[in-house]
Amino acid sequence: MKKIVKAASVFVIALGMQQATAQKIGHIQLDSLISIMPETKQAQEVAQGYMKDLEKQVTSMQSEFDGKYQDYTANEASYTDLVKKTKMEELQTLNQRIQDFRTQAQQDYQKKSNELSKPIYEKAKKAIDIVAKESGYKYVFDTSTGVVLFHEQGDDLFASVKKKLDTMPAAVLPTGNTPSNGGTKTPTNGGTRPQGGANGGRK
Repeated sequence: MKKIVKAASVFVIALGMQQATAQKIGHIQLDSLISIMPETKQAQEVAQGYMKDLEKQVTSMQSEFDGKYQDYTANEASYTDLVKKTKMEELQTLNQRIQDFRTQAQQDYQKKSNELSKPIYEKAKKAIDIVAKESGYKYVFDTSTGVVLFHEQGDDLFASVKKKLDTMPAAVLPTGNTPSNGGTKTPTNGGTRPQGGANGGRK
């Protein structure tokens, strides 16, 4: 009886190994695939334009700060203590606004980049799914992540997926309004005291 059970177990294991061996396994470098997609270049251009708009706003705010600081240093001797205090508080407030804007701008830029990347990734993933199903693959691994360390028996789907991408419509990238400070948060050079001109915030 034990021999029969043992023989049956060996048969089940052998059958499972045979079925596993029959499964087709493929691999692809997803980051390389995405990098050659035309939508990626378009997304990069949009992201760069978005960043330039943010940088223009920072430059405008910094120019405002520099002008106020230069005016302060030029007329400091004629100011009363109350005026000096008021002017310094104004400079510190503006400097903080610039710092806040820089922080917010970085977050907004990252968000915009993610929004632009999402439809591109989804298109690439869809192409991989189509090729995998059409070719009968059971598993497809992304070798660009470093998760798969051995894939000698796998097939590289890069060329097939690239061909499939060429037949698919362009990924639709999200559109958004040009960022503006609206008198609210804005970034700066991260200083803790008023900065501007060549004097670096000296009273």
